[in-house]
Amino acid sequence: MRALDRIEAAMLEQRGHLFAWAPVFLALGIGGYFLLRVEPAIWMLWLCGGTGLGLLMLQRRLGAASGPLVAALALVLLGLAVAGARTHQVSAPVLSFRYYGPIEGRIVGIDRSASDAVRLTLDTVVLRRTSPARTPDRVRVSLHGEQGFITPTPGMTVILTGHLSPPQGAVEPGGFDFRRHSWFLRLGAVGYTRTPVLMLEPPAGGLHVFRARMALSARVQAALPGETGAFAAAVMTGDRSGMGQGTLDDLRRTNLAHLLAISGLHMGLLAGFVFAALRLGFLLWPAAALRLPVKKLAAAGAMLAAGGYLALSGGNVATERAFVMVAVALGAVIVDRRALSLRAVAMAALIVLLLRPEALLGPGFQMSFAATTALVAVFGALRNIDMDWMPRWVRPVLAVVISSAVAGAATAPVGMAHFNQAAHYGLMANLVSVPLMGLLVMPAAVVAACLLPLGLEGLALWVMGLGLDWILLVAGTVSGWDGAVGQVISPGPRVLPLLACGMLLMMLWHGRFRWAGLAPVALGLVLWAGAERPGVLVAENGGLVGILGPQGRALSKPKGAGFVAGVWLENDGDAAEQPQAAKRWPGTGVLRDLMFGDRLFRHAQGKRGLAALLKAGCAPNDIVVMTVDLEGQKLPCEVYGPKRLRRTGALSFDVVNGRMERRTATEHAGQRPWTGGARKSLNLATAK
Repeated sequence: MRALDRIEAAMLEQRGHLFAWAPVFLALGIGGYFLLRVEPAIWMLWLCGGTGLGLLMLQRRLGAASGPLVAALALVLLGLAVAGARTHQVSAPVLSFRYYGPIEGRIVGIDRSASDAVRLTLDTVVLRRTSPARTPDRVRVSLHGEQGFITPTPGMTVILTGHLSPPQGAVEPGGFDFRRHSWFLRLGAVGYTRTPVLMLEPPAGGLHVFRARMALSARVQAALPGETGAFAAAVMTGDRSGMGQGTLDDLRRTNLAHLLAISGLHMGLLAGFVFAALRLGFLLWPAAALRLPVKKLAAAGAMLAAGGYLALSGGNVATERAFVMVAVALGAVIVDRRALSLRAVAMAALIVLLLRPEALLGPGFQMSFAATTALVAVFGALRNIDMDWMPRWVRPVLAVVISSAVAGAATAPVGMAHFNQAAHYGLMANLVSVPLMGLLVMPAAVVAACLLPLGLEGLALWVMGLGLDWILLVAGTVSGWDGAVGQVISPGPRVLPLLACGMLLMMLWHGRFRWAGLAPVALGLVLWAGAERPGVLVAENGGLVGILGPQGRALSKPKGAGFVAGVWLENDGDAAEQPQAAKRWPGTGVLRDLMFGDRLFRHAQGKRGLAALLKAGCAPNDIVVMTVDLEGQKLPCEVYGPKRLRRTGALSFDVVNGRMERRTATEHAGQRPWTGGARKSLNLATAK
């Protein structure tokens, strides 16, 4: 009974502060769903959802001790059910074979790939000799070779000849699964073309917002040519197709890439500027100032402006998340509640997780809410500190420094875990760039948008360009400094959850027990410091082998499979490029050998490599990776060819307790809809 009394006393002390924990427990259920290795049956999802709703209604009748605990369990069950329902909602055919031939479709997305190639996302897809039931709803094609015969326009139906394949799985066991990411984008195939893209039909009806967005982007880039115009278009419309890869790299290396994405900063600055402008305008009108609720009207107008910005920017997940947070804050102003509070942040997180539970796994959601929660918690604590002794002009400067430092500290672990980089001068770059974004760039963007219908936007865009030129100058200068970027090894799967739990406990709990959150944070950092990488990695098509040695990971070839090589090296925390890493592997030729532990790993490349292997032979203890399959021949060694690798996916090998152990990406991913293992239960027609 004493334990229950203590629990009840602790819950009573938290009364009024427990709502902030609601999205945390909902996220635990969502995360638990994505950790499952086998897709749960539909009846289990219904059972979890029904039980969760029942427990939520029941907890109101329970005491202060058991009620919150029952509500927490209910939210976990609801999170699992919501994530499962979302998976079924977005189900669509996924290509299950490699395709080469004509591709027809309507342009619904235009962006750039990591290799700086223009990419088109197509819907209403038509593939040769492929039934509609087996044809993906959407495909994404990178444009290589000679192009320029058409200007890709939203709604245009195009035809091309290209290669398509199913979305790629993780490049290593436990790595980022692009198939899952594509599933929630309803992206059933990805590929490329080296032939010209031609127009089959001009744009018809529909896609009005997308067309307006791209037209605005073109108009902005015509007024501000070069990278400045591309930056301005990205800020105003979310269209990054004009940005060069070099500029993107500079922004990432200085931790300024968040200025490019339409996220909480942009949405907050725009809504804040509109709110202040409308409120000032009403106050300058005496009749309105005396008779109307000026503050609430300004908040409603700012919310409408933010909604228009959301629609114009394409409505991606990051922008939707930012809009929800701004809408909750402005809604709090309308109903006379505190706009910036942990309750408002929790409400925004709940809405985002209920609408798009898959966002929980992305760095955007994690970094956005980590920064927002930390800022609200820190400035809430500083609210009780007397600042009257400080000169007024110092306070905004101090606020910028504190906000940049707090946001940077909160998002740094997430960014380093996902992108394997630490921008050492990121705080400095943000301190000299973010204020200009709020004082010059976003106000000029709002004025330019208002003047566009009159054709008078030129001066506002010029002013906006001045601010963006400065930011680009800062990014280019700082990224070139020695030691601007540090490489970080990927943490284990437990590290980020431990850090998140510890930080949330310190920020959301009220009382001395909050400092218990230091324990999981310390444990997470210790595990990260001791993180180990797989000794041997094998690409899922057999095209690349990487073996970890004293100098770093040695790669079996200097070019080809560049994306896989880059991800492996980044996850190792290795700054080397693929050609440098290939020099660590001794020897040359199409058959290359390297020892790991007591096993000899051999990589046979192409038919010449196979011929060399057959001539040289192999020992029973050898592990051979080939890019072509054996045709009716047998070898005494352990062989991984394309057919076997298609079943296993990417491989890793490590010496554990004196024995060589193998892990496969297929086993780690499990039988889920996006892996093909559970599509039948979702009534998807896939090619056999």
